[in-house]
Amino acid sequence: MTAYGEFRRLYPVRFRQLKENAAFGRWDEVEFSYGRPRSDIRSESCHVAEETIKKTGRQLKKREREGVLNPLVASSALHLANQGKSLGIIRPQNTKFYWKKKSSTEIEGEREAYIKAARQISMFDEALDALEPTPYHFQFSFEDGNGKHRYSCADWEAHATFFRHRKLTSETQALDFLSGKFNDEYPRKGMMFALGNMAKRPQTWQLLGVLRVDYPLQDGLF
Repeated sequence: MTAYGEFRRLYPVRFRQLKENAAFGRWDEVEFSYGRPRSDIRSESCHVAEETIKKTGRQLKKREREGVLNPLVASSALHLANQGKSLGIIRPQNTKFYWKKKSSTEIEGEREAYIKAARQISMFDEALDALEPTPYHFQFSFEDGNGKHRYSCADWEAHATFFRHRKLTSETQALDFLSGKFNDEYPRKGMMFALGNMAKRPQTWQLLGVLRVDYPLQDGLF
């Protein structure tokens, strides 16, 4: 998101290959050069010159997020689409996070796709190991201004959290940790979904990020 509240889709960015001064997190402020992509007409999409990415050293602090993001909340993905947008945020209601075990065929298919992607690295790039697929489908059911929905969770931080906690504890405890976050803490304290549509299928929207952002203070509360 820009300083003017405009959402931006950045690619191609090889996050695992970014240098220390360029590797950024969800709330980091960054500077970069970009141009319009040739094959993506979505207005928010930016073709980033990866070598120009630089962290400014500033982060959007937790206490700042509510004031910055709440004015940008849309009622639904349909609302965003009707405004001609391909990226946006919503406040989901009646959310439920759950998971489903992937079949061995699904996992092997994803593993092959990751290996293929790793092989496409240029000879001038640093070699990286292929990613290991998450053994579960992470999903959310929720309601917004357009009714009930069921989305797969494509938030890479959720999958990274699963692997990190599985390594420290166990698979069951890692799933319990995610459930505690997404079924208790986030809905209770304040949660947003970052949604985006697909370039080739703009009618299809995806859950790209799960954000912990406080609910706005009610007028007259104090």
